[in-house]
Amino acid sequence: MSAGSGTSNKSFHADRFTPEILLSAPRRSPAVPDPSGNLAVYTVSAYSFELNKKTTEIKVISINSGQSTLITGDEKTSEPNWLEDDTELLWLKKGETGATKLVVGSVDKIGETYVAGILPGDISNVKLRSLGPERIAIALTGKSWPNGTLYNKEQEPKRRSTGRLYDQTMVRHWDEYVTPQKNAIWYGLFQKSRSKWSLTSVINALKDTGLESPIPTFGGKDHFDISSTGLIFVAKDPELNPAFNTKCNFYYVPVSDFSGGPAPKPQKLELETLQGAASSPVFSPDGKSAAFLQMQQNGYESDKNRLVHITSIAELRETSDSSTVAQILNIEDQKTEWDRSPSSVSFSPDGTMLLPVVEDNGDDKLFKIDLNASPAEPAHHPQSLTGPGVVSDVQPLKIGSNELFISGSTLTDDSIYAIVDPSQPARARIVSSNSRNGASVGLSSDQVSDIWFKGAGAYQVHALVVKPSNFSEDQKYPLAYMIHGGPQGAWTRSWSTRWNPAVFAEQGYVVICPNPTGSTGYGQAFVDAITESWGGLPYEDLVNGFEHVKEHLPYVDTDRAVALGASYGGYMMNWFQGHALGRVFKALVCHDGVFSMPSQMASDEQYFPNHDLGGPYWKSEDTWQKWSPHRFTGNWSTPMLVIHNELDYRLPISEGLAMFNVLQERGIESRFLTFSDENHWVLKEENSLVWHTVVLNWINKFVGLPAYKDEDTLGIKYGG
Repeated sequence: MSAGSGTSNKSFHADRFTPEILLSAPRRSPAVPDPSGNLAVYTVSAYSFELNKKTTEIKVISINSGQSTLITGDEKTSEPNWLEDDTELLWLKKGETGATKLVVGSVDKIGETYVAGILPGDISNVKLRSLGPERIAIALTGKSWPNGTLYNKEQEPKRRSTGRLYDQTMVRHWDEYVTPQKNAIWYGLFQKSRSKWSLTSVINALKDTGLESPIPTFGGKDHFDISSTGLIFVAKDPELNPAFNTKCNFYYVPVSDFSGGPAPKPQKLELETLQGAASSPVFSPDGKSAAFLQMQQNGYESDKNRLVHITSIAELRETSDSSTVAQILNIEDQKTEWDRSPSSVSFSPDGTMLLPVVEDNGDDKLFKIDLNASPAEPAHHPQSLTGPGVVSDVQPLKIGSNELFISGSTLTDDSIYAIVDPSQPARARIVSSNSRNGASVGLSSDQVSDIWFKGAGAYQVHALVVKPSNFSEDQKYPLAYMIHGGPQGAWTRSWSTRWNPAVFAEQGYVVICPNPTGSTGYGQAFVDAITESWGGLPYEDLVNGFEHVKEHLPYVDTDRAVALGASYGGYMMNWFQGHALGRVFKALVCHDGVFSMPSQMASDEQYFPNHDLGGPYWKSEDTWQKWSPHRFTGNWSTPMLVIHNELDYRLPISEGLAMFNVLQERGIESRFLTFSDENHWVLKEENSLVWHTVVLNWINKFVGLPAYKDEDTLGIKYGG
């Protein structure tokens, strides 16, 4: 969703895009319009390296003019939501002793606020639905104690021992140890009396069910929804161990009274043909129907998401052949007619269309599917509503209109707000571009282009190309070959504060971001083809990609090439090291990568290697060993920077230490960078600046570019 015009954040400007600019520039959340479509509310955060402090503000933007107004800069505020009209807002504020305050403010009386309720724990993911004048149903999430009460970390009793005892896996998940406290969905009534809103007591909808939702680690608002008729959510099947299974179920909690009483028992919908992960449950605007996404295969986290439509939520029963449930585009395995996999789904404001967001050839596009059309009609088939870029959120623009308010980004613009009419998508209007299409941070959409090259088989492989902002056709630039993680993932035209290609381009590189076999957004068959072929087809694709750049991009100096990758991209750095392609690069960067395939038995989600490698180790030992980089360490010779973090429980730090030990013992120039408080990713701003500085200094050294920054100024602790 490219930005051509619109109002931007005019208070921030930089002539050159650097890591400091990337990390300190204002970051906007998706925006939510008010009921009349005049204003949209959002949060914006910024980090100051001078003050070593992050600030967060709540603002409203005029949808007509694009001008923003500050509502509050109070610390620890988040998640603003509109209440009944165009003036009142509800937001969260972290309070003392781990509690959370629900604060009400007004756009007409800025600065005048009051507390409408206090919950004795950390809560988030607020959703609101009107029940009538001055009555609003509210749902939110927070961890619960085993007895069903709201968990508060600061009130947890002190233990005399640090021992942890487990009778079943998983023991750790992502970056924390699994504890008895589980995610839960809470609901209640928000009502107005004497001109003020107040919250009734909240009810744990999952108490005594054995269910957990949102699903850890990344589940949030996309795992539940609320309407005037109740709640819907997805949760992992409690009968199956989550370390070895992805199977989820859809649940409906009919609620007739949001103000109190015990929660009704969730009604389960279990579809025999769909046994995989589920997400994105959503009510229709009238609350009478619902939709969600679910995969077919248990244990395969990158299977295709199927669209499921529940035509009458009131008639839902615990049955696998309910006449009220239908798969949209229900053809044989849904791979031939429309082989893309939606990442989210919502309803159009009038409830007649489903609006899936779907990754497609490097973009995350919004599509529409007419629910009233027959399968034979063109309107029943997905039709794209957006162009290049990534859609991150979709909201109704206003009551009584089918227009949509969309939040998104591109590779050169971190936040775009736009209006799209599903009946006239070509007439989309940009409301606001946070960086004036990149201009306020020294970037331009002209820097980004595409190439396609022949893959290992009878298929083409796509890559994004990002050039320096001062690019000239008659000059030659070193190559940064960046391999994405996943492996079932992809480079897309989305903004990120991690592995942002423009940061490397502004150092003077032409950045090539290939999407080889296994990448998402090019059809499910392309995704599936990496199974039991981690170092096979993708590696051959990447060899061909390098040769294509060498032969067809005269402005790229492939004699000064470096390669970088994280997670699966880190695996590929190690695979490069042991194979011929590794010799064409002057240096490599491996971030939290795989060194030994058998060591993945220490990872958290065991279903992942079990699927991709053809079964558990004792049933598929040959495949696990075949694609393990550690077997080829005798070929390693390219200088490499290894980065691995202490809290990475997806790929434990022993992987990075093993790489570094091999490099050092073989006398290969190498460095090891680690962060004790980071997981698979580096998220803290000061740590990220260190990460960027060390990485850029390392690769620049080998291609003849100047060092980015003196590392001694960053407070890095040096080892031996």
